[in-house]
This record gives sequence, C-alpha cells and structure tokens, in this order.
Amino acid sequence: MSLVLKISDTERRTRLALRHGLARGMPTVEAATEAMTVLHATEAATVQLSLWARVPGVTVADVDRALYDDRALVKQLAMRRTLFAFPRDLLPAAWGSAAARVARQQRARLAKDVEAAGLTTDPEAWIRAASEAVLAELADGQPRTTSQLREALTVLAGRITRGTPEKKWGGPSPIAPQVMTLLGAEGRIVRAANAGHWRLNKPTWTLTDRWLPEMPSPLAEAEGYSELVRRWLATFGPGTESDIVWWLGATKTIVRHALAQLEAVPVELEGGSTGWVLPDDLGPVEPIGPWAALLPTLDPTVMGWKERGFYLDPADRPFLFDTNGNAGNTAWWDGRIVGCWVQDEDARVRVVLRQEVPREGRTALDTTAEKLTAWLDGVRIVNVYASPQMRGELLG
Repeated sequence: MSLVLKISDTERRTRLALRHGLARGMPTVEAATEAMTVLHATEAATVQLSLWARVPGVTVADVDRALYDDRALVKQLAMRRTLFAFPRDLLPAAWGSAAARVARQQRARLAKDVEAAGLTTDPEAWIRAASEAVLAELADGQPRTTSQLREALTVLAGRITRGTPEKKWGGPSPIAPQVMTLLGAEGRIVRAANAGHWRLNKPTWTLTDRWLPEMPSPLAEAEGYSELVRRWLATFGPGTESDIVWWLGATKTIVRHALAQLEAVPVELEGGSTGWVLPDDLGPVEPIGPWAALLPTLDPTVMGWKERGFYLDPADRPFLFDTNGNAGNTAWWDGRIVGCWVQDEDARVRVVLRQEVPREGRTALDTTAEKLTAWLDGVRIVNVYASPQMRGELLG
C-alpha cells in the first residue's frame, strides 16, 4: 500500500485544535456539534460542557433550544451502545447501521432476561406486546418518563436480574428501562425534553415521528456506516483502522468497506502506523499558537480515538481514564492532555496538573477554570465516569 504523505503528531494536534473548535471556537451549538460528528450524552452534563468549551458565550438555554425546541440535535443510542447527541440529518445513517446493530444486541439480551426472570416463556411475543403497549401509550403525543410509563402499563412492572448482587451493577432491576432502550435504539421512540436539571439524565419519551419535523427513512446498512465513517474522518482524520473500529463499535470488515467506498487515502503517521484521511483532506494545516481547554467527562475530542499517544502521555492513562478507556474531565494545553479538573465544595473549578506546563499555560488554564466556575454559577457536576485522578482529588 503506497502512502502518499506523512502527517506528524504536531499536525494532528493542530487539526484537532482547529476542527474541534478548541483553539478558535465555533459560532453556534449546531456548528460545533456537526464539527464533532456527534456529542457524547451518556452523562447529560457532557453535552452542555462540551459546547461551553467550543461556543463562546453559549448558555444552557441555547443548548436546550437546539435539543428540545428546534430539535436540531437529537439524542440517540448508537455506536458502542453509547448515547450521543446527533445532528438531526445524521440520524438516518445511524438508524440503518450502528443503532440497528445495538438494537439487535439489545433485543437478544432483553429476550434472554425476560425469560430468565420468569416473565414469559415466549420472549419475542413478550417484547412485541411490551413495545406495542408503549407505542400506544405515547400515541397521544404527550411525552412521558419511564417511571410514568411503568405506572401506566402493567407489562413494564416486572424486574430482571443481571449478574450477582455483590457486583457493582448486579442484582434486580426494573425491566421498563430496558424496553425503552430497545425502542430508542430502533428509532421508534426518542428522548424528548428533560424532566430534571440539565446536568442529570431524566428524559421523557415520545414517538419519533411526533418529535421530528419530518420522519426520514434509515439508510441501507453499508451506506449508513460509510456516512458515519466519512463524518468521523472529517472530524478526527487522520486516524487508524483500529481507531475507527473502536469508535464505531463495528468490525474491521465494515470499516474497510466504508474506507473503500469513500476512497479514503492512507497516510503515514508518526511512529510508522497507517492512518486514513478523506481524499480532499491532504493539504497542510495552518500553524496556530498554544491554547488551553477544560473538557468534560467523555468529551468527544478525548473519546475520538482508541490510540491516543499523540495527545496523551501513556503514563497518565491509568489516572485520567478508567479500565474501559472512558475519560474523566481533562485539562489541555497546546494540544495535549496535561491533567484534569475538579470542583471543590463551593463549586469552584480547580485544575489538577499531571504534566509540567509553562507559566503561560498555567495562567491560561487557571483563567479558563475561573470562566467555567462563573458559567456553572454554583452548579456542581456529579460524574458517573469520574477518573481515578478525579476521585482521588475529591477524596482529598
């Protein structure tokens, strides 16, 4: 395979800074989300904080307007069974590919669970009946929380058991959230307005065709995957095949087919590995000055690649990521992760460095922390995916 050019780690960091809106910002919530392909939404606060880091002057109301009024952004379970905020135009690609893959996995898991729990001897019929009951209840166009649906529908009242009680996620749990997860992955229902504070995931649910201005059809599987890979390359390229497989939650075969369909171009990365870019993305990028950023847990920049050596010291990985590769809050200086950030009891943001930075960098990070403290205005963020470094700081 002939490699047409070499892209250094320095150039990759510059691409990241410019394309992710971290060095110069983005004009709107919609532009920033499109630039990132999708925003991680597993933790509700990540959407707000990821946009704060990229859109100067953004407010909570601006993000809520895009999510719940204009509906330009829509939350959808997709790649790696992860919840994302998608630009609305990208939903058909996800529904036909990554979300459909998750839905198949969720359906098989749910069938196994309801039978094991003694709720039915015919799990497919049970899933069909439960799904139809939920869709019928939501047909009036009035969004409802999972708890409200569970109270209204006896079919959702059961419980299942996964793992064992002594394990962190083991023991009995309600069946209703699993049914909602399946219907959401299938694109039949969608998360509507949030029923709680913006920093918490408390969604209401409604029929997708009631929520969207127009109900598009899912793309064919191969076409859907190709579009997701195209967007990924525009946001994160160059990246390796391993990066794309991991981010997409798919297989090498799927990724290789998409790269071929897109006529993606192989390039040499620093260290000798092969990366991929779109055919119109071979030109150099303009140099930029140093920049500082504070990114939230599971921010899309941090989570865009599996192979993170060009912006992360491997020695810091056990402190700033969990064992599954999920990132906590991160502090960035000049294209590299140099530590994390936490909040004290008074909700003040504090930067915790793991790498040496020049005085200019320390000043820039402290100034960014002051701005974030002011923006949060006393709101304290509780992170499910707090990194070991964050937990250690909070425990003192």
